[in-house]
This record gives sequence, C-alpha cells and structure tokens, in this order.
Amino acid sequence: MIYKSKSRRVFDIFNYTFLILVCLTCILPFIHILAISFSSNVAVAQQQVSFWPVGFNTYAYEFTFSDGRFVTALWVTVQRVGLGLVVNLLLIVLTAYPLSHSKDRLAFRNIYMGFFLFTMIFNGGLIPTFILVSRMGLLNSLWALVLPGALPVFSMIIFMNFIRGLPQELQESAMIDGAGQTTVLFKIMLPLLKPCFATVTLFAIVGHWNDWFSGLIYMQDPSNYPLQTYLRFMLMRFEDIMRLAGGDMAQMQARMNVQTGRAAQLFLGMVPILMVYPFLQKYFTKGLVMGSVKG
Repeated sequence: MIYKSKSRRVFDIFNYTFLILVCLTCILPFIHILAISFSSNVAVAQQQVSFWPVGFNTYAYEFTFSDGRFVTALWVTVQRVGLGLVVNLLLIVLTAYPLSHSKDRLAFRNIYMGFFLFTMIFNGGLIPTFILVSRMGLLNSLWALVLPGALPVFSMIIFMNFIRGLPQELQESAMIDGAGQTTVLFKIMLPLLKPCFATVTLFAIVGHWNDWFSGLIYMQDPSNYPLQTYLRFMLMRFEDIMRLAGGDMAQMQARMNVQTGRAAQLFLGMVPILMVYPFLQKYFTKGLVMGSVKG
C-alpha cells in the first residue's frame, strides 16, 4: 500500500473528475450524432433525441449507401490516403535520414535545414499554388491532392530527431562490416523506428482524411470531390442531394429529414479514423516524445 496524504487524495479526485469530464465532452457528441442517425424523422424534428435513438430505423444509412455520390467520394478519399501516405513516408524517410547526420558528415546541413524550416513557416500563397497546380495539368486529378503537401516538414523533423536519438554505434559498426547507407537505413534503422513510423503515419492519414479545402480548390468536377469536401457540400445543400438521388421526394422526407441524413453521413465519415487510431495509439506517445527530444 502506498500512503497518500489528504491533499494528494483530493488532487487525485479532482484530476480524475476533470479528465472524465473532458472525455465525456469528446465522446458525447459522437453518441448524439449516432443516436440522431438512427432516429425517426418526427423524433428528431421535435428534438426528443439525446443519446439514445427514438423511433429506431436505418433509412438514413440506406439512403447514404444508395447515394452514389457518397460512395464515390469515399473511394476518392481512400485512394488519396493510400497514395498520399506512401508519398509522405517515402519523402520523409529519404529526407530525414541524411539530415540526421552531423554537419561534418553532410555538407551544408544547416542550409538544408533552414530551407525546410522556412517552407514550414511560409508558403507561396493560395493563388500561386493554384496556378502551379493548374499549369502542371493536375487539376481534377488525385495528384493535385497529394503533391502540394508531399513532404510534411513537421513530421520529417520528428523522424529526423528520432533517428538522431538512436545510438550512432549501430551505423558505425554496420559500415565497418561493409554495409552502405542504403543497407544501414532499410535493414538497421527502419526496423527500430516503429514508434516514429506510427506517429507520422497517423499524422499523414488524419491530415489527408480531414482535408476538405484542397478538394474544393483543385477539383472542378464534383464527382471527384474527396469525402470531406463532399460532406461540406452535403451540410450546406443536403436538400439538393436528396433531389439528385431521384425517387419520391415526399416519401424520402417522410422517412428521413435533413438532420438524420447529415448525421448518418458524418458518422460514417468518422468511422475509419476511429478504427485506425487504436492500432497506432500504443506507439504514438513514444514516437512523438522521443522525436522531439533533440534539436
């Protein structure tokens, strides 16, 4: 038994109570949206739904999956996340590993670092970036959503500092045995970088999944919208989506109103991230903390 003073017990009670309240403020909105998505049209219109469905039905989800626009937007986002994650991780690794060396082993290292830090703080602006993407012929293509943010500098710095935190003797002993830089990187360093990989992977997935502005700017055809851009359009003009879906409008409005339809699609848009995070969470804190120790 560990003795705790009275002040310590009071602090623990206050701390646990505060953390529980913070958790509830994060969880309850999700539960409320889920309850609305499964509730009846009348119950939602009369504001009878809190955290449990009233008049349980699944029509909002049936409408969502029958709407080709939502499924198409979801598929565009899945492709974007897959391609963007590969590009981000590849460039992060190929940039962070050379910069993790000391300036004696890498000439002009400080100049390179200054260049990357400058691009992290400043950018060319929306109009020059749009002109560049347009003249490269990338509008309405998946690459327009990936290439402008191909190298996330913040994640690269985390990865670089994590590598610098590993014992230098590992690299030196491998090179004495005849290994080259490529062998050292892929066979020695990368297997030790699982926590950091999980951290930058989570950053990349969440960044690509939640980005709606790029789709709005670079996708001129609504059929190429990623999911978050489509959800923004849906929140503003859900009635138009119901009309475009076809069928009996009066029957749709009798079984599902705007709120239940929006809630169903918003919840489905959150599910993939909620499923990915638990698998990366055990590495996340370690990778983020160790990657921020050294400058």
